[in-house]
Amino acid sequence: KQWYQRRVAITAGAVLMFQKEFAERLYAKPGDKLYCRLSANTQLMARVDHVLKVGKGNFKPPPKVDSSVVRIELHNPMPDINFTEWDGLTRIVFNRKNKTLSAAFKHKSVLELLTKNYQIYCSIKNVPLSPDFDIKAVISNVFEESGLDATRSRCLSNDDLLKLLEKFNANGIHFSS
Repeated sequence: KQWYQRRVAITAGAVLMFQKEFAERLYAKPGDKLYCRLSANTQLMARVDHVLKVGKGNFKPPPKVDSSVVRIELHNPMPDINFTEWDGLTRIVFNRKNKTLSAAFKHKSVLELLTKNYQIYCSIKNVPLSPDFDIKAVISNVFEESGLDATRSRCLSNDDLLKLLEKFNANGIHFSS
């Protein structure tokens, strides 16, 4: 079992205090200005709720920033996904969270990475690699199937990201080598 699965029984939840800006990123919802990769990753694994705001005047000496208290409760059972794949997808998607998904996947470095991973996948699965293979066409097909190509990354829910990951994997595209 993974470390996070073994700890579920021991640590089902926690109430923690963070800097206000960090806490806001933890519980931000899709579409919020502060929604980011941290939000998506945290909310995939746990439910995060804002409990209260703690002003800087409550401390001696007062810090320069406000704080917030959040409650984090791990999901039980944990989602049954490959977290390395999830992390690879969210790295690409949230690299520029205000861009559309189709724009995020047009970068040369992303196309090269996905092509390399596809070649490795074909090699492992003994699938012959087509000489006219076009990663852009596969990505376009995935976006067409999911209907998410014009969606901005910061507006994607975890369900949208899971659907996108499933579609990519079904087309032989993986985010970890």
